[in-house]
Amino acid sequence: MAQVKMYTTSSCGDCRAAKRFLSEKNLPYEEINLEDVGAAAEIVIQVNQGRRSVPAFDIDGQFVNCSPLDRRKLSEAWGLS
Repeated sequence: MAQVKMYTTSSCGDCRAAKRFLSEKNLPYEEINLEDVGAAAEIVIQVNQGRRSVPAFDIDGQFVNCSPLDRRKLSEAWGLS
């Protein structure tokens, strides 16, 4: 199974929807809230060409931005059919 970090914020509706989607699929992930982990915001900004855009995922070292939430893109990144 992939090692996944999901970068979020508390106020992000797409983050909540992504968490529901992953829960429905029983996919494990580590949530990293940018509000709680200051260095996380810097990582997200770096991989999103200067944007603090969430949800963002680190899937085995490959970053995927899903803002706005794109279930198909997220499924493909996880290797789901």
